[in-house]
Amino acid sequence: MKILGVNAVFHDPSAALVIDGQTVAAAEEERFSRRKHGKRPVPFAAWELPEQAMRWCLTRAGLRVEDLDAVGYSFDPALCLPAEHLGLSDPWDHLRRTYAERAPWFLAEALPGLDPDDVHFVPHHVAHAASAGLAAPGPSSACLVLDGRGERASHLAGHHREGRLEVLAAQQLPHSLGLLYEGLTEHLGFLRSSDEYKVMALASYGIPRHLDDFRSLIRTTPDGGFVTEQIDWSRYAPRVAGEQGGPTLGRAHADLAAGVQRRLEEVLIELATWVHERTGEQMLTMAGGTALNCVANTAIARRTRFDQVWVQPAAGDAGTALGAALRLTTVLPDPFEGGSAATPPRPMTTAALGRDWSDEELADHLRSAHVPFATQADLDALADEVAGALAADDVVAWFQGRSAFGPRALGCRSLLAHPGAQHNLERLNAIKGREQFRPVAPLVLLDRAADIFDGPIPSPYMLFVHDVQPAWRSRIPAVVHVDGTARIQTVDPAAQPVLAAVLQRFEELTGLPALVNTSLNTAGRPMVDSPRDALELFGSAPVDLLVMGPHLVRRSDLFAESGHAGRRTEQRTVAALEPTR
Repeated sequence: MKILGVNAVFHDPSAALVIDGQTVAAAEEERFSRRKHGKRPVPFAAWELPEQAMRWCLTRAGLRVEDLDAVGYSFDPALCLPAEHLGLSDPWDHLRRTYAERAPWFLAEALPGLDPDDVHFVPHHVAHAASAGLAAPGPSSACLVLDGRGERASHLAGHHREGRLEVLAAQQLPHSLGLLYEGLTEHLGFLRSSDEYKVMALASYGIPRHLDDFRSLIRTTPDGGFVTEQIDWSRYAPRVAGEQGGPTLGRAHADLAAGVQRRLEEVLIELATWVHERTGEQMLTMAGGTALNCVANTAIARRTRFDQVWVQPAAGDAGTALGAALRLTTVLPDPFEGGSAATPPRPMTTAALGRDWSDEELADHLRSAHVPFATQADLDALADEVAGALAADDVVAWFQGRSAFGPRALGCRSLLAHPGAQHNLERLNAIKGREQFRPVAPLVLLDRAADIFDGPIPSPYMLFVHDVQPAWRSRIPAVVHVDGTARIQTVDPAAQPVLAAVLQRFEELTGLPALVNTSLNTAGRPMVDSPRDALELFGSAPVDLLVMGPHLVRRSDLFAESGHAGRRTEQRTVAALEPTR
């Protein structure tokens, strides 16, 4: 069966294509439109569809719209209740239901040839659960979904067995861990439904002084759910004005973030323990925006009885497009198999599900931009040149293979740098225009990871934090956060041979089997996806070397200048924040 999944109602609109149980393509609309998160999560935008992502998925597979057997839409308007019944204060929330009810006809207009009757609504949290439980490397798992909200709930606990989901608990709105964290994000001066990861980073600078208060205000219930009381954040720290509040943040804000982060971890551990007791499973699968909190994920992995925690790489709403498609493969009859169940979904083995370009196509883009470049067709020669540049403390823009589905830089579209140079943290944050309290992460060879980092290994999707071994903290200071941790990505040579070759050669040159890895974008912009995106970034940011496939563009050649321009970039610091030891 050929099933297209679509996410559209809230934020991060996306599309995914599953053929006979195999995920063949998945992408967020922001990668095409170049608008961060695709749109803002307001009711007036609920009708907007990921039109470019949908069409690309079909093109990637060589399909016509008429070839589709079904379309899954990751929201079920039949489950909606009026906002006042949910304890919400949004007078326009009813528009989401109205637009969702009309989604089959909106989709038919966007994809001429689609029969509206072929569109199936998949409940939002069921789609989240499917994106984890049906994509994970195992036939059964306990499942935990947490986010801001779905149709009427903010949480699902379930049990996946043989492709079927048994829902064990669901927390009804207005109680929501995701909305609570979003409210804190906004109070701290950041953009809600966008910048929650900044709060997680800020928490490392604080002390959870108000934890007792938050334990009474945020608590689990015996039925597998929880209660989130209304919290007056200004009791703990003054509100920060503006979407980019970094320069005015102080100790009180860091302490507030630390307290909420710690309580979130405790509640998630209790919820995971509850679902473990009722399923007896050894694997926990997770999705929903809250599952992108890698500090909390690590706490669950370490402090529950699960042997393995598998988190969907696109855990936010983008992943529900994939989940909707996977769900339909398990519940719709296959018309070519006498009405029997379709082929069971196959495990997700990579997040590299987006666009790519051939070596010649990349060269054509460089030629059309009149950019001087060199080509190293030999893998060893390419690794030598790139590793040599990194060892010389150059910053490298890395563009290889298919782009990744989800918000993490996974060695497909990355900025790479020397982890042994402390100044590279400040340097990269300046290049990207980010707050200086935010960390950057390391890439590390899979077979060397356990020598340096303590935590879940392998960790190919940057969804956990690891303690850096004390002996290594001074050797790779650029990637060690103030609390002594790092959010690593392990690199398997079998899956990413070019990147692994660079890492191996870099270790030969420096003795360090790791590199700094951060997303290839600048503040407020989606991650680079296309060659044009990469060239625009390279032309506007002080990056020394651009590597696109086997092609290399040096800044010194392009602008006829030498030296490390990135080091001369003005630095923006947050003087009020110092590490808490």
